[in-house]
Amino acid sequence: MKAIILAAGNSSRLGNQFEDMPKGLLDINGKSIIQRQIVLFREKKIDDIIIVTGPNSDKFNFKDVTYVKDQNYREHEVLGSLMEAKNLMNTEIIMTYSDILFDKSILDQILNFQGDIGVSTEMNWLPTYQNRSQHPLSQADNVLINDGKITEIRKNMAEYLKSEKLGEFFGIMHLSSTGTKNFVNVYDKLVKNHTGPFHDAPSFKKAYLTDMLQELIDLNFDVKPILCKGVWCEMDTPEDLEIAYKKFHD
Repeated sequence: MKAIILAAGNSSRLGNQFEDMPKGLLDINGKSIIQRQIVLFREKKIDDIIIVTGPNSDKFNFKDVTYVKDQNYREHEVLGSLMEAKNLMNTEIIMTYSDILFDKSILDQILNFQGDIGVSTEMNWLPTYQNRSQHPLSQADNVLINDGKITEIRKNMAEYLKSEKLGEFFGIMHLSSTGTKNFVNVYDKLVKNHTGPFHDAPSFKKAYLTDMLQELIDLNFDVKPILCKGVWCEMDTPEDLEIAYKKFHD
């Protein structure tokens, strides 16, 4: 099993003091976000860790990891950053955004997933948007679940807000070896053949991971929620930073 940490973004929404700091390197009570992720991975004997970097890649100095520099980070979004590591995607994979803090119990639930394509899902997600005026509900990556499968994944699913079938994808994905193979194969075909808009993206090159997951759903691949309970938060705004300081102390 490999872990891929996507760290090609920056901290532009966190304020000028973090302008040149990759979000994954933000210090949360003595440890950076990525450092916390790496510790958890290694506790689970996941030692093959890949970090995809973008601007300010010289700031990364973790030992015993594989670095992939996303030279094209200005030209694509998070899906493109992930696929910069495509040549290393040849086995079971845990992928996480670098700005997601999560505890051991979350990782345990991700690892216990038995399907081919699973995405971390929080069903009790609405309370996490309290006191987050800088990150409105419309920016949540929502998932609609029917019969144990995700049938729709995108932002701004306000029409389903009252539905018990609506959750939030919070940036961690588990692919089995078969899931990884299918993911890469579909991506390669799209690179060669797709033109025009791609789901919620203006083009395939500008696609997010959620756009790719919706494509897999539409192709009848089983994309399943990994229903997680535990402590986690994302790092996007100054409000999120204050929440992280309160939640993560160790």
